[in-house]
Amino acid sequence: MTENYTALYEEHKKLGASFTDFGGWQMPLKYGSELAEHHAVRNSAGIFDLSHMGEVWVTGPDAAEFLDYALAGKISAMAVGKAKYSLICNEAGGIIDDLIVYRRPADDEGHHRFLVVPNAGNAKVVAEALAQRAGSAREGGFEIAVDDVSDATSLIAVQGPKAEEILLRLVPAAQHELVTGLKYYAAVEVSFLVGGASRNLLLARTGYTGEDGFEIFVENDAAAALWQSIVAVADEGELTPSGLASRDSLRLEAGMPLYGNELSLEGDPFAAGLGPVVALSKEGDFVGKAALAAKKEAGAGSTSGRKLVGLKGLGRRAGRGHYPVLRDGNVVGEVTSGQPSPTLGYPVAMAYVDVAYAEPGTALDIDLRGKAEPFEVVALPFYKRSK
Repeated sequence: MTENYTALYEEHKKLGASFTDFGGWQMPLKYGSELAEHHAVRNSAGIFDLSHMGEVWVTGPDAAEFLDYALAGKISAMAVGKAKYSLICNEAGGIIDDLIVYRRPADDEGHHRFLVVPNAGNAKVVAEALAQRAGSAREGGFEIAVDDVSDATSLIAVQGPKAEEILLRLVPAAQHELVTGLKYYAAVEVSFLVGGASRNLLLARTGYTGEDGFEIFVENDAAAALWQSIVAVADEGELTPSGLASRDSLRLEAGMPLYGNELSLEGDPFAAGLGPVVALSKEGDFVGKAALAAKKEAGAGSTSGRKLVGLKGLGRRAGRGHYPVLRDGNVVGEVTSGQPSPTLGYPVAMAYVDVAYAEPGTALDIDLRGKAEPFEVVALPFYKRSK
């Protein structure tokens, strides 16, 4: 596999990062202690490089109608400035990827503009699927353009209770209300002081940690300067560079699925608890609609098959991905993600279990290499920040 490097790779090297391959990218796993990075995000703020994620623009007169067809959600109902979590599925209802869609103001010709952000390993697959669906969906296709700008775009996240306070130091006072007034799952263009110069960037109040925070889209040529500017305005100990290890423990505590763990082509939106994301009632057809309607009718994730649940450890040992879940010694499920929770102080896991054992309070075991360790089904998320 070809190794890809983000525009911030040299910044991570200077900070002494340990690297790992993720979706074909060399990404910082941690800079020092992953536990310290985790706690920094929960208590103050962490800064992450998310430049391995994809960015695909869908623009044109038919862009909203097209995305209603290409994705599982009702994208045309989005207001300008808002973001929406959605899924792109295949005809069989399998999940190609989960993604976020941002609706931006129309261009000078009045054409709709949407920014689609897929996961790292799926960016090219999603861009290709969108392009293919644009041409084959109906006679004459849709009047849109699909522009994959992933290779030219970096993404920096600042997450944690002090994220807003830190970023305001780089934004002119006249625009502070754009930041403070920005709602969760919304985005706005803001002027940032980057390397001594003003730069207009897309700021989104989104994240993958369970904390308040922001994600900033920036061209590759300004990514290092933006990273350095954010770090420079933070007080000592206020902002901690954070890698994929802490990002994973943070998102697990927040009950957020990871593609390749909780979500897959073989998976099911209903079993994954993502039924509300699938807009079966929207007008017209969309890719996978018939298969998804049949799955729902068959009770997927409710009366049949397996369902994604949270598991709270009653002992000290943690379950890991692919470990069997047991009931009275019989396999009734499989762990998708699991580890000790740094915030809560006990092991947590997400797992698919037979629907008969999915109710909170159900006693189950995880097979930890031949030893049954007790767990209890709990509602997700494990951790929810106080507002």
